[in-house]
Amino acid sequence: MCGNNMSVPLLAEAVTVSAKEKETAVVIFLHGLGDSGHGWADTLVGMQLPHVKFICPHAPPIPVTLNMKSNMPAWFDLMGLRPDCQEDEAGIKKSADNIKAIIEHEVKNGIPPHRIILGGFSQGGALSLYTALTCQHQLAGVVALSCWLPLHKSFTSGFSGQKNVPILQCHGEMDSVIPVPFSTMTADKLKGIVNPQMLTYKTYPDVSHNSSPQEMAAVKDFIEKYLPQI
Repeated sequence: MCGNNMSVPLLAEAVTVSAKEKETAVVIFLHGLGDSGHGWADTLVGMQLPHVKFICPHAPPIPVTLNMKSNMPAWFDLMGLRPDCQEDEAGIKKSADNIKAIIEHEVKNGIPPHRIILGGFSQGGALSLYTALTCQHQLAGVVALSCWLPLHKSFTSGFSGQKNVPILQCHGEMDSVIPVPFSTMTADKLKGIVNPQMLTYKTYPDVSHNSSPQEMAAVKDFIEKYLPQI
């Protein structure tokens, strides 16, 4: 495939794992606060989906208010992790535009939007939801793990964005970072934004703010359903 990764800032440094067979689909997965794309790339490659390319970008280091303005990899600033907290609207929108640039790059290189899944964990999952819902393209699906919908108040009943994008939302019932009630509120909000039949919401007992084998099996099933081998 042709195309210059250097023209897409996040793509130049991203962990990219090419498909083992003919590449017909892409999964873009966004890590959580303070993390990098490396760990998630290993997890996703372990799913053994030979026709799928995985792209796991790294968030740039920025001062994060929630962590006493310490510099760390973050997709946007976080003032708190409650539904009523002030949000970094400019940072969220800037990062969403950067992820959309990766999507556009893949489309220009021959992967249609309906063969691209966007996903993420925690802050990365939050950004994946916002990006997919506001993207000009309808993607194959969204994987939203242990996260929330940023700028949720901006999604009114007159929302004219992507209403038919399939969403897999998963959350650990023992999550103390982003408690289940916040996750449930997010699911309820999503049902008012997209076609409710498009949302699959799963919770996992005894799972905290991390993933589990059962959750990752659900993610694999979701990817196989919406990005079948062709």
